[in-house]
Amino acid sequence: MVMHVEHGFGPVWNAESRVLVLGSMPSPKSREAGFYYMHPRNRFWPVMAALFANPADPSDVPGDSPVSRAAFALRHHVALWDVIASCDIVGASDASIRNAVPNDIAPILRGSEVGLVVVTGAKAGQLYRRLITPTLDAAGIGVPMIQLPSTSPANAAMRLDDLVVAYGDAFRQAGVPVNV
Repeated sequence: MVMHVEHGFGPVWNAESRVLVLGSMPSPKSREAGFYYMHPRNRFWPVMAALFANPADPSDVPGDSPVSRAAFALRHHVALWDVIASCDIVGASDASIRNAVPNDIAPILRGSEVGLVVVTGAKAGQLYRRLITPTLDAAGIGVPMIQLPSTSPANAAMRLDDLVVAYGDAFRQAGVPVNV
């Protein structure tokens, strides 16, 4: 069944953020939890742990709560949000997204050190190019965007190790130190 969905929670970022990671729209599990990538089978947080967790500091892990995950992301200069502020969608199916209204990412790009936008998945990339790029171009904001594979369980073809390599390459390009 198609539902109209509002994003429901704001971005995670600060002035020291260097990479802005944008999904399309939070899944029902993420909207329920009020935070990003909260489906237990989504591999986003395992990827972030592989890239950033300090093996010498057992407390440097994403954890399971929105508070611990936000702190982990910010500690490692990662900002989080989504391309879409609202849309019509069936469950968590990106392919079903219609009537998408974009978030305004310009304040994050102007107020931080973000030098790279990473979109997670094909639909997020398509929506970014269609809805956000023209606005940024008109505002004279020229931050590059890279489309990376989705960490969603729906993208079962991508192994965790392959996701870690792809995300690690992108973060290194933005000058963010990673473990791999």
